[in-house]
Amino acid sequence: MAPKRTAETDPRATLRGGLPDRYLTPGDIAEIFGVPLETVYQWRRKRTGPPGFRIGKHVRYDPAEVQAYVIQLKNVDRVAA
Repeated sequence: MAPKRTAETDPRATLRGGLPDRYLTPGDIAEIFGVPLETVYQWRRKRTGPPGFRIGKHVRYDPAEVQAYVIQLKNVDRVAA
């Protein structure tokens, strides 16, 4: 069983409350959006999800860019409705 997340360790809470003090991992992105980790990797391959970048062999996501991505999706959805 996974350890219980608190507001300090839950990436979704940090995004809602402001920018976290670290870059997000693909696992964080999967948890934030409630999707499997493989979906995050597919988004990256297809260039359809939040923009990520590499640090060596690791993929990371800037929380500000993830927030901008969500805002963009919300705006597109509102226009389409």
